[in-house]
Amino acid sequence: MRRRFEGYGLGPLVAAMALGAAAALWTWTAPGDPALWPATDAGVEVQVLDNGFHTDLAVPRALLEARTGPLAEAVRGLPPGDWILIGWGDARFYVDQSPMTDRLPDGARAFFRPGNASVIMLDPTRRDPRELVAADRRRALRLSAAGFEAMADHIEASLDLRHGRARIAAARAGDDARFFASHEHFWIGRLCNHWSAGVLNAAGLPARPLRAVTSSEVMATVERAQLDTEAPRD
Repeated sequence: MRRRFEGYGLGPLVAAMALGAAAALWTWTAPGDPALWPATDAGVEVQVLDNGFHTDLAVPRALLEARTGPLAEAVRGLPPGDWILIGWGDARFYVDQSPMTDRLPDGARAFFRPGNASVIMLDPTRRDPRELVAADRRRALRLSAAGFEAMADHIEASLDLRHGRARIAAARAGDDARFFASHEHFWIGRLCNHWSAGVLNAAGLPARPLRAVTSSEVMATVERAQLDTEAPRD
């Protein structure tokens, strides 16, 4: 017997499929690399710092300078400091330090206009990064030597190297931080914390790329990776 289905279109099915696809992407985890993480050697300790909105990575300067290539060259040209804070963001909004209420229109531009220029911050500090933020706003992370190199390569690959070397795109008066041009673009689909999650993934940690909208998700990336590698208890 022939059955007829009347009054039902494909709309609900398409909507359900779209919702399912969005949920799958939202929860998708980019796998880690067991050859890089966890460290089986002495490793390198870095710090992941969270100011509540944005995440930076604190890296020993000497290890960056010991490398070859544009990133090492850029670090060697910075003012003194034993640690380098590394972050990424919109070339204007990230650098500006005026009150947030004065920057709301520029924030909308950074979020919703395609093709925004971006920068990588390299900020030398003499202070131990553990002194810069409260304990609940930082996570220590021990990378393998290979994981550290892969992480640094990933950061270097984000630089705009069209002229063969890193180019300073902005600086702040009275501030040692330097902002180097990146070839990537900042927008609502590619925020600073997405970039940080990608850096951690390059170092071998599993990461949830789309969920890394917030700094808390970046910190959770570290926490999950450490929890998964803890030795089982009796």
